[in-house]
Amino acid sequence: MTIKGKATSLDIAHLAGVSQPTVSRALRGSPMVNAETRERILRIARELNYKVDKNASSLRLRNAGTLALLFFEDPTNDDSLINPFFHSMLGSITRACALHGQDLLVSFQQLSTDWQADYEDSNKADGIILLGYGDYHQSRDRLQRLVEQGTHFVRWGAALPGQPGVSIGSDNFQGGHDITAHLLEQGCRRIAFLGHASSHYPEFQERYRGHVEALRAHGLTADPALQHDAITTEASGHEACLSLLAQDRSIDAVCAASDLIAIGAVRALREQGLRVPQDVAVTGFDDIPLAASVSPPLTTVQQDTKQAGQLLVEKLLALIGRQPVEGQSIPVKLVVRESSLRA
Repeated sequence: MTIKGKATSLDIAHLAGVSQPTVSRALRGSPMVNAETRERILRIARELNYKVDKNASSLRLRNAGTLALLFFEDPTNDDSLINPFFHSMLGSITRACALHGQDLLVSFQQLSTDWQADYEDSNKADGIILLGYGDYHQSRDRLQRLVEQGTHFVRWGAALPGQPGVSIGSDNFQGGHDITAHLLEQGCRRIAFLGHASSHYPEFQERYRGHVEALRAHGLTADPALQHDAITTEASGHEACLSLLAQDRSIDAVCAASDLIAIGAVRALREQGLRVPQDVAVTGFDDIPLAASVSPPLTTVQQDTKQAGQLLVEKLLALIGRQPVEGQSIPVKLVVRESSLRA
């Protein structure tokens, strides 16, 4: 094989039929490259008389001073494809990066099939922050691969035992408990829960567990028929609430797993001639900016996005610095507004 001029790793990648980051990993003996591929790369490198540039290699091993923030593409009413809850967190992450002298690279998780190669191996970023993930069962394998590859990453999500990597999340169980206890204090007894309650959506599952425990503490048993699946969109909340009302109009409260689900539920209740909160009290979870401005203003559970952003950045930088890091759960706060106050 003949190469004009000095051979590069890109030349080797082309001839070997692999990516340039794979060539780099093979040349430095990374176990991430299987033996057959590594031998093919090394053979081509020898035939091209390729020599590793020690200065360039040294530069690549230095920190880029940049963190990558990857959003999961959520269905939204606008073109952002970003869950509104993450808007304020983006601001806190940006400020935390600035305080630590880090640049921030923002993109979507769906744009890449190999985050390790696209960000760390290409030296674009020293580590990755993941916001959102959809169905946890579908994303778990990818998270496990990141761990096996040695990728520096942290994620926003339920901080539960046995999860791959480091997770920072709110105390979803306590939030679900506290907001249900509030509804019970308002005299509500037939309380529906709108939101997935399985391990596919761990945050919602924890909120539902807290909901069930609050009912139990008041001598009530959760009725499985009053739990209807919904994802974090107004449309899903609207659909779930209509489905619920078609089966049971005796409810006196809706405990929604997110503010967007709650807002959709309010619309469905009004369409069915029910008043909020006089006929049915409604609560949400997240305290997105819209929660305070809808009519009636929404009772919800506030997640501390400022602390969340700071912790995500600090934990990721600790991982990059090869320090021991553990997941963490952040306290939540009940915010009472008109949507749940029964006169």
